[in-house]
Amino acid sequence: MIDLHGFGHLLLAGTWVTIKLALVSLFFGLIFGLLGASAKLSKFKLLRAIATAYTTLIRGIPELLIVFGIYFGGSALVMAVASVFGYDEYIEINPFMAGVAALSIAFGAYATEVFRMAIISIPQGQWESAQALGMTRGKTFFRIILPQVWRVALPGLGNLFQVLLKDTALVSVVGLQDVIRQATTAISATKEPFTFYLAAAVIYLILTAIATGATLWMERLTNPQARYKG
Repeated sequence: MIDLHGFGHLLLAGTWVTIKLALVSLFFGLIFGLLGASAKLSKFKLLRAIATAYTTLIRGIPELLIVFGIYFGGSALVMAVASVFGYDEYIEINPFMAGVAALSIAFGAYATEVFRMAIISIPQGQWESAQALGMTRGKTFFRIILPQVWRVALPGLGNLFQVLLKDTALVSVVGLQDVIRQATTAISATKEPFTFYLAAAVIYLILTAIATGATLWMERLTNPQARYKG
């Protein structure tokens, strides 16, 4: 049994922050991914160019730099706008919101390709059949294509979420009180880095195991064949 020297409640509080950060980032990241995939498959060249630039740029930059860019760059931008109205004090961006923005953008860039391949895998005949029945392209996408896209994209999105879950640790560098930040606080007081980093590792392993189980459950739920074989 690991002796946490009374800092267990801090690690639990940090775990809850990590979970919230991961889930909120997942929500917005899925939106970015769907928009990016739709833009890449658009008939408009400008939209395709913007989506390609987005995925190429974001996937080529370490997530840590994205966190720094949004946290410090966002503060600089807000201060520049505030200075126009005569406000000259330092304005700090909320670390949680900066983390959500950075992780959502990064997740969305990778999810774009997952969604794009999933959409491409749906037979073109389904689009044509729906349009022959008088359905608009938008209605066809949301009622016919998208439900199938989730089933195809789910394994890839599950893997991306596990990466996202571990990347939440990066936000601790800008002051977010997540698991890593709380472990660091405990280490400063107890001088026992192995104990608390080990505790943090166990927490991440548990969260990852839960995420893996949830992904497998959803895969079985959305795939009748896999459910039948089980």
